[in-house]
Amino acid sequence: MTTKGLLNSLLARIVVAIILGIICSFFFPEWLARIFTTFNGLFGNFLGFFVPVLIFALITPAIAGLGRGAGKWLAITMGIAYGSTIVAGTVAYLVARALYPSMLGGQSIGGVADISEGALPPYFDLEMEPPFAVMTALLLAFCVGVAMTVVKSDTLYAASRELEAVIMKIIEKFVIPLLPIYIFGTFLDLGMNGNLADVLVTFGKVLVLAIVLTILFIVVQYLIAGAIGGKNPLSSLRNMLPAYFTALGTSSSAATIPVTLEATRTNNVSKNVAGFVIPLCATMHLSGSMIKITLFAFAIVFMSGMEVSVGLAIGFLLMLGITMVAAPGVPGGAIMAAVGLLGSMLGFDESMIALMIAAYISIDSFGTAANVTGDGAIAIIVDRFAKDSMGSREEQDAEEAALVDAGSTASSETNLER
Repeated sequence: MTTKGLLNSLLARIVVAIILGIICSFFFPEWLARIFTTFNGLFGNFLGFFVPVLIFALITPAIAGLGRGAGKWLAITMGIAYGSTIVAGTVAYLVARALYPSMLGGQSIGGVADISEGALPPYFDLEMEPPFAVMTALLLAFCVGVAMTVVKSDTLYAASRELEAVIMKIIEKFVIPLLPIYIFGTFLDLGMNGNLADVLVTFGKVLVLAIVLTILFIVVQYLIAGAIGGKNPLSSLRNMLPAYFTALGTSSSAATIPVTLEATRTNNVSKNVAGFVIPLCATMHLSGSMIKITLFAFAIVFMSGMEVSVGLAIGFLLMLGITMVAAPGVPGGAIMAAVGLLGSMLGFDESMIALMIAAYISIDSFGTAANVTGDGAIAIIVDRFAKDSMGSREEQDAEEAALVDAGSTASSETNLER
């Protein structure tokens, strides 16, 4: 099956999994639903184990392929990601100030339990400790990748590309085929534990506003990226739909990396740029999460009658943007990273923080979908400026293939000598 055919098939299976998960939540017996809860727990633990390895395997050769200018492109990509995140939060704050007085007038905060309470328990759990943390993987990939741009070692570069190929094969043959089952189990559990409905009733208007605003922000991102990169924004956005719907089901930027990477490549973004930007932005570009956290946080501020000055709000947004950079690309990672900031800067108590967690996680997937789709727009922008220093996409692919072949030949000759 071609890459395009795989993406189209995956998109169809994801949509079916979401629909079936919601429908089955109405009549599935608990014993049967717990089987899928158990699977989701095991698969989620595996993703936690695998994601740091995936990040190292993808970012290392991508940075090395960027050449001696890797530091510059790293700084540019991080700057764009942080800027996009801050702009998203600012827009959400301005929208909240303009609309909440009429939208939420007369409403107050009700008691909504944490969405994790009442969830179906798995039959058993198996801890899978990752070999290193996500931040360690990022730092190690940066160090090794940048070092390879200084020490020109074709053998080491070929080995990193071979490791990348091995990891991508695991993703293609194991992770991606299981994603629809994972998505089905997620929506089945949310539908059966009952907390999702309470959260949606309490924050129904804010929920709709968050979804609409994230979609509009994605459109603006691709209009800008299209203007800078010289690409059709509608076609580019359409090519990213598999990544959007995958994130909609997994609620994980990191788990969606393989699909986001392939979708970005269909927009004719060079392999080195896509392999560098997408894994990096999966943990650093959270514009969709920023929009949701800002909208929900200031909805609680408004409904509780708290006083938050414009200066404090700006400081909160700037710090929240930095916090989003450090947030892990896993379901609920952004809100968990922001909990300390909500308490220290906005003065949220335990019940308010519990309400934020419940509201955020219940629609985590929409923010994640906006995050990963926006990553593709950043990749288009970076590719526009980086490709001149890296050569054409065809030249890169030919060079990488030659290096991998050279590494394989050298390895075979060494084995023969032994």
